Parts: sequence; structure tokens; C-alpha cells
Amino acid sequence: MKTAAVIGAGIAGIASAIRLAVKGYAVDVFEANDYPGGKLSTFDLTTDRGSYRFDAGPSLFTMPHLVDELFQLAGRQPANYFQYIRLDETCRYFWDDATRLTAWADHTRFGQEVESVLGEPADHLLDHLRDSALKYEVTEKLFLHRSLHKIGTWINRDALRGYLNLPRLGVFSTMNKANEGRFRHPKLVQLFNRYATYNGSDPYQTPATLNIIPHLEYNIGAFFPVQGMVSITGSLVRLAEDLGVRFHYRARVSQLVTKGTQVLGVQLAGEEQPRPYALVVSNMDVVSTFRKLLPNARQPERILRQPKSSSGLIFYWGIRREFAELGLHNIFFSNNYRAEFAELFGQNQLYSDPTIYLNITSKHKADDAPPGCENWFILLNAPNNTGQDWDAIISRARQDVIRKLSHNLGVDVGPLIETEAVLDPRSIEARTSSSQGALYGNSSNNRFAAFLRHANFSHEFRNLYFVGGSVHPGGGIPLCLLSAKIMTDVVDEKASQ
Repeated sequence: MKTAAVIGAGIAGIASAIRLAVKGYAVDVFEANDYPGGKLSTFDLTTDRGSYRFDAGPSLFTMPHLVDELFQLAGRQPANYFQYIRLDETCRYFWDDATRLTAWADHTRFGQEVESVLGEPADHLLDHLRDSALKYEVTEKLFLHRSLHKIGTWINRDALRGYLNLPRLGVFSTMNKANEGRFRHPKLVQLFNRYATYNGSDPYQTPATLNIIPHLEYNIGAFFPVQGMVSITGSLVRLAEDLGVRFHYRARVSQLVTKGTQVLGVQLAGEEQPRPYALVVSNMDVVSTFRKLLPNARQPERILRQPKSSSGLIFYWGIRREFAELGLHNIFFSNNYRAEFAELFGQNQLYSDPTIYLNITSKHKADDAPPGCENWFILLNAPNNTGQDWDAIISRARQDVIRKLSHNLGVDVGPLIETEAVLDPRSIEARTSSSQGALYGNSSNNRFAAFLRHANFSHEFRNLYFVGGSVHPGGGIPLCLLSAKIMTDVVDEKASQ
């Protein structure tokens, strides 16, 4: 019987288990925590007023068809497991000079908003979104659905189209330079520069190719799972279990047992004998996989030592008031974006005037907060963990956030905080085994970054595979789901050889 072990019940690990089960594998998933989902999990903070529920990690849902596809592969109706809605607005933007702008899902309305608020011609915005769509269409099948480490990827029709459109992909420019060339108003440049943070990078360094990211949000759409982001995890775990996948929690893998070019099985902490498997998939951060589970294997140092993406500092606040001017997704911009990123990537420090992302799921799911209250998920772009004094950083950042939000909202936010939890790069690293607490593996701050992620398979061990945000094609829910697809395609390819 075909057997497979998946290390880590993050979203890529769950998707891998589903895809392998559909192919007839008996799958065991080993998760060190006592819950599935990795960063895509949930928790509650309870007060006398009631309970505040928070999605612990990712808060933006795009490309829902990649989730639906997993149910369809298993011959199930997605709506029987998982439901979501398309948002009419993608985000509300705030600047300290009282400028406010709503990014509407409808392109015409968004263009009118940009023209009326910033004086930027709507055509500039529409041209940018069309260019983003083109970049995505050219790169999708080449970079996102295939392994970059297989020769067949580079000698097919999709590759040829990519070669012919290379000048239009922005490989040799930066995101900021391309956006400054597109837009007149610096605030609109800043708005579109922020998409570099979707994979933990610096818009002043990362290639303009990453201007494909707005396509996901504006052309495909931004969505909201009706039961919260964690329902992505819950629904996929339910599907996996329906297919016979076995989840083992508080089951930490301490070693991969190898012989020659084969992984023989996994050794669990506290067990005397390893468990044998025909195939092993690691959803663990690739650095941790090699350093901790394969210390005697060949270490791909060139990849493992690449600079890491940014991390995050998250405040979870129960707020005893509602704010009509706030939506589901809100951004409060720094007054000096370039200085913020210079501090973040150049000094490994948190800027004193940080850009604030504020997510409030109770806007769409009322029972996520007590009546008359809101659950605030506040994310700051933070440096990865290199031994900084995080307690001092958190203390300063909390005051900076309260000051900035109070200024923009015209009310002292501090006294409204009824309950609080904090997640910082140290705890992200501890809970998810992410190297240095980086949210997206290696950074994308150079034009070769896509080629400096580890392959979805091992070059040394024939039956070892890798998925998740630290390997190809990258971090974030959609790319993690695609990493599982690429992995199983390679499994099929090897099986046919």
C-alpha cells in the first residue's frame, strides 16, 4: 500500500495530504502543535462583555478557486464544506493628513475615487490593473504551476510566451520605480508599493514583476470566508479526514531516517522506533527541515542562507466601541515609506511611524465581538528575529500604534482596549518553526529571488518533497496551495518514469 507522511499541518501540508489521499495514498499528518493550520488558526479572548474571536494569522483571502479545487478533486461539492463571499471593497486607506480613500472592487468606481480624492486620472489606475493582469497571465503557468527546477518548465509554449514578454515583466526595474513611472500622486505610488509586503519584501528593492500581486486582489477579487479565515483550515481538515487522512497532534518529528537516496521514515519525539513511509512531505520551514531533521544530509547552503522576508508584530485588541469609518481591511500609512523600509531591512528595526494594517472581522461576522464592540487585528511589518530586544520594541510600538490610530480616528484609542494578546517574531518562530520568524521564507528583494527558493522535491532523496511558504513558489495562502499541487505533479512524474 502507498503510504505518505506529511510533516506539519499548515495549509500546504493539509492540501498535500488531500492531494495524496485522492491519489490513493494512506496519509499521516504529524503536527507539533495541538491544532491544525499553522499560521491559519484561531483563538478567543474572553471578557465580562463576552468573547472576542481572532484569526491568528492570514486575514486576506484571494484566489478561492484554489481551495474549491481541492474539494472538486475529491469529488465533493465545495459549498458543502466551505462558503465565502466576494467583497465590494478591498481596503480603506488612511493618511495622517486626513486623506482617506476606499479601494472598490468595481474598477470604474475605484478609478472615480482615485480621481476625486487624489486627482490621479482614472486611466492610470485602469492601465496599471490591466498591466498587472498581463504580468500574471504570462507568469502564472510558467512560475506558479510548475517546478522551476525541471527542464521541461523552460522548453514549452508557456515558457516561450514568457521569453517574448520578458521586457514587460519588469524584471530589471523595481516595484517603486515602475509605480512612480505609472502614477503622478505619491500616495497612489505608496498604495501600490505596499503589495511588496504581501511576500515580506521591500518595494524599493523587489522587482517590478511583483506588480502581478494587485491582479489577485482587484481583478480576481478579494473574498471573505463566512465563518472566518480559520474555516479554510477547518473545512480542508474535514475533507482530508473524510478521505481517510489521519492527523496526529502534539506529534513532533525529531528526525528523518535515511539510507542512501531514500527516506525510510520519520522518527517522532518520545518514540523508540521510526515509522516507515514510502513518501515524506515536509511542510516545515525548509531551513528547519535541513538543520533539525536532516543534519547529516547535504545542506543547500546557498538557499538556506538567503536573507529572510520580513516578519510581523501583531496586536490583537478587543475594542469596546464600533467605528463606522473602518471596514474589514484598513491601512494607515507611514508618512515616510522609504524610511520605514530602510529601517526594516537595513537596520532590522521597527520604524517609529509604522504602517498599520487593521483587520476587523466583526464587520462581516458580528459574533466575532460582543455587541457594540470590535475585534482589532493589528499587523505591523516587522524585521525577522535576529536577537533584538523584542519586549522593548513591543512596548514602543504599542504606544506608536495608539498614537497614530488616535490621530486618524479622532479619539483616544488606548482606553478602549479591553483585552489584548501579542504575537511577535519570536513566538512566530517558536510556533511555526519559521526560520527567524520570517512570514514568507526567503525575501524577494532581488530579481533572482524566485530561483533562490528550494525546489518542491529533494535532489538527494528520491522520496522526499517540500511544500509551504519557504519553498517554491512562495508564501501566502494561494502560493502554499500551489506548492502542494506542484509537489504532487512531481510525484506523478516520478511514478511514470
